[in-house]
Amino acid sequence: MVKHIVLWNFNEGMSSQERAEAGEKMKSLLEPIKEKVAGAVEIQVVVNQLESSNRDVALISTFETVEALQAYQVHPDHVAAGGYVRSVTCNRSCMDYEC
Repeated sequence: MVKHIVLWNFNEGMSSQERAEAGEKMKSLLEPIKEKVAGAVEIQVVVNQLESSNRDVALISTFETVEALQAYQVHPDHVAAGGYVRSVTCNRSCMDYEC
């Protein structure tokens, strides 16, 4: 299994409502890709609700193999979602690991 975790902050100046809407749109764009990529086990988008965090949104996903993660990364729906995500976020951090 491979874990793929990505963390972002929303762009400066976004209102609470804009952040909530952006988080929901990210969920609606990214989570359904699980059904389209062979070997995708879980794709979850979580919007921060606690002030103790220093990131606003997380993508937590699990894939059966490194090849499945690579297929996800080039899938047309993921590429399209990436355009939107980049338009509303900054300070991306990513960690991939085998478990």
